[in-house]
Amino acid sequence: MMALLLAQRVILDKLDFEDVPPVLKPQVYDYLLDSGVEFLAGDYQPPSTE
Repeated sequence: MMALLLAQRVILDKLDFEDVPPVLKPQVYDYLLDSGVEFLAGDYQPPSTE
């Protein structure tokens, strides 16, 4: 739930993706990706799930 809130704040330009706590970045990135705005994450590369 917190990741969704932070993703919305990133989308609304109230928070920079760089300021998202590291533990939540993968989840926030997933929400940004689902919303079609993954470019807001800059150069972030999600950890591989291999």
